[in-house]
Amino acid sequence: MIRASLLFLLSGFFANPGTAVKTPAPPVDICGAKNFTTQAGEQINYTVYYSVMGIYANAGDAVFTNTVEKLNGKPVYHIVADGKSNSSYDWIYKVRDKYETYIDTATMEPLKFVRNVAEGKHKHYENITFNHAAKTAVTSEGVYKIPDCIQDVISAVYSARNINFDNYKKDDRIPFKMFLDNEVYDMYIRYLGKEEVKTKFGKFKAFKFKPLLVKGTIFEGGEKMTVWVSDDANHIPLRIESPIAVGSVKVDMMGYAGLRYPLSSLKK
Repeated sequence: MIRASLLFLLSGFFANPGTAVKTPAPPVDICGAKNFTTQAGEQINYTVYYSVMGIYANAGDAVFTNTVEKLNGKPVYHIVADGKSNSSYDWIYKVRDKYETYIDTATMEPLKFVRNVAEGKHKHYENITFNHAAKTAVTSEGVYKIPDCIQDVISAVYSARNINFDNYKKDDRIPFKMFLDNEVYDMYIRYLGKEEVKTKFGKFKAFKFKPLLVKGTIFEGGEKMTVWVSDDANHIPLRIESPIAVGSVKVDMMGYAGLRYPLSSLKK
């Protein structure tokens, strides 16, 4: 259960390999995005709630941090997403996941992506190096061709935070491309407009959308997940809800530090 929910920002942007869609060329929003939202020192904390019969229980947490470092002489945002199940759930399904991306601060393109996950008996390590000049992604399994404006799981989230939703109307699709499991997928976010959302942290003004999901062992493919991000200059994810194979998950932002702007979307 935690696998699909604990790092919801990651899985929320996965495409369904069986139903990946071809979309028109996107506006320059995710492709060619400039960063106006995150900054070094930002940290966002989330709590994961799991429900089978309509009663949500605290099942785990995730933390996203951003530092600025240098990679091959380039300044990069080093984003780390750590997720773990609560100790009370470890005997059912223990999760210790870590995702990292190194994003060029000038272009918001990923230069390196690392995934190190331990979920129950399943363990997986992946290390991807992106060469945008050669249009290749190098993994432990080979060298793969990639198009311009490719994203990894985490870089897609941070690039998408820079979308100007004022440029879209309800039900518009915002497309982009992602490299995942040695393949390139056509992705999109379906914008649903503005809405107030009440979370465990408080009530917020928010933008609402549905991402296309990867079909997996827990998530169904399609537009089953709903995401709310703050209607302020930070655009941080506030709540994510989704049905899963058994029950449903809900993830709430429960703490933050080092935001670039005041969290003005929080209603008093």
